[in-house]
Amino acid sequence: MSVTKAAARFSKAHNTEAEGVWAAPGRVNLIGEHTDYNDGFVLPFALEQSTWVAAGRRDDGVLLVESLQAEEPVRFDVGSLAPGGSGGWARYAAGVVWAMQQAGHEVGGLSLVIDGQVPLGSGLSSSAALECAVGVAVDSLYALGLERAELARLAQKAENDFVGAPTGGMDQMASMLCTQGHALFLDNRTREVEQVPLDAPALGVRLLVIDTKVSHAHETGGYRERREQCEQAAREIGVPMLRDVDLDGLQAALEKVSTEVARRRAKHIVTENARVLDTVAALRRDDLAEVGRLMVASHVSLRDDFEVSSPELDVAVDAAMAAGAVGARMTGGGFGGCAIALVRDTEVDAVGAAVTKAFTAAGYAEPGLLPAAPSQGARREA
Repeated sequence: MSVTKAAARFSKAHNTEAEGVWAAPGRVNLIGEHTDYNDGFVLPFALEQSTWVAAGRRDDGVLLVESLQAEEPVRFDVGSLAPGGSGGWARYAAGVVWAMQQAGHEVGGLSLVIDGQVPLGSGLSSSAALECAVGVAVDSLYALGLERAELARLAQKAENDFVGAPTGGMDQMASMLCTQGHALFLDNRTREVEQVPLDAPALGVRLLVIDTKVSHAHETGGYRERREQCEQAAREIGVPMLRDVDLDGLQAALEKVSTEVARRRAKHIVTENARVLDTVAALRRDDLAEVGRLMVASHVSLRDDFEVSSPELDVAVDAAMAAGAVGARMTGGGFGGCAIALVRDTEVDAVGAAVTKAFTAAGYAEPGLLPAAPSQGARREA
């Protein structure tokens, strides 16, 4: 178990036991892509795959971050943390401490040993899992008493302002707040959440994550450009955010946008918000056929209007649907990463085999196939 591995490495590295082990999961977004930074709606659920952090306090003002997946530990001076600079992957952990300091919380030295089991660069929010696991660990060790939603906000601040990745807050909210057997219906404007039952086994279906093995990076990819295009469209329409445009007023709003590209970006956001609301309603009445239809419509919109899909993601979705999936779509920020398919119990193997065969025929690397069950958010493990 990763909790044991992280604790054992901590004991070996520091010649003392960790004060505790905490974990936070990756997430898959069932539907609602790129809506989060437009104040919109999302519907993610937590994965079983998590990042574990064995942690202990230090009295020398040093933040020492070590990972079972990296060769060398990274050292920071807690009193001198600042955005930018070196540190690579460890900046995500250091950024959480910095964000807590910026919010007025006193955080001293720390030793952190991390075991990350969320696939990297796959759109499953490995960075948020790391940030949230560190967040709950530091909150507990320094008795800060922060609410989970506030920890999620600080984790997002770490990624946005310390690391420099302009992501929305969905990933951190999902990693912090999801519960087992549910999807998290999140309003990114009000931060209100609702746990929507998503008991896949009881419904006779499975959620299959298809990892294309095509890595993406929010810092260097087209994510920032898409966000700027959405902001441009909102300004020209005359609304605070694209969340404020509804379907009935969409066509008139788009006529105010000066470029075709920004119009298509805005169209995706407005229609995607509507699809999230429709998916929540469909889940409440166990209408899986409608959920599947909305998933496919979301993928088409992401592919054509938002232009964040990839050939591998398109092959994954098309092959899954041709093999009998109820629904399928790319998930995550795009430019690679994962797709998710809603599949009947009896057809999981057939869908997985069909996707693998399609990848081979296209000359792509063999995809990863990850059965996903809605799982528990951030927690203390030991």
